[in-house]
Amino acid sequence: MPVKIRLARHGRKRNAFYHIVVADVRAPRDGKYIERIGSYNPNTNPATIELNFDKALAWLGKGAQPTDTARALLSYKGVMMKKHLLEGVKKGAFDEAEAEKRFQAWAEGKTAKIQAKIDGLAGKEADALKAQLERETKVNSDRAEAIAKRKSDLAAEAEAANAEAAEETTEEAPEAPAAE
Repeated sequence: MPVKIRLARHGRKRNAFYHIVVADVRAPRDGKYIERIGSYNPNTNPATIELNFDKALAWLGKGAQPTDTARALLSYKGVMMKKHLLEGVKKGAFDEAEAEKRFQAWAEGKTAKIQAKIDGLAGKEADALKAQLERETKVNSDRAEAIAKRKSDLAAEAEAANAEAAEETTEEAPEAPAAE
């Protein structure tokens, strides 16, 4: 019975997430499977991958063949690297302690890379928010200046009208005789 490590689709339309499963080759994509070893959600940035590392490694050791996408996910999580190192130990290229040391160095580098991406995304989001706030502040100040100018123009016109009205009233009123 040939066995594959593959993805089983779940979720709603245009919002899929996947279960990483070990299934018989003849079983349908979302049908019966032998064991569920993880999940994959491509809707988040970066994509969320939860994987039972030991089960995946054990199934690869038993001869399960991953599909292309499943292989990429297993490589991303380091299962394929660990399998490669364990095969090197079997062949006598190096001992198990050296394999574990190499894997830990790879894992630390990978974790740093992922964290840098998360930090970069957070920084971009903060920069975009700051730029949008600056644009809104500029628009608000421009509006405030336009309103202030309009009010000052209206106030100047009102003063001019009051001054004209005052001049007309002084011209129309007869002058009172001066008291001795």
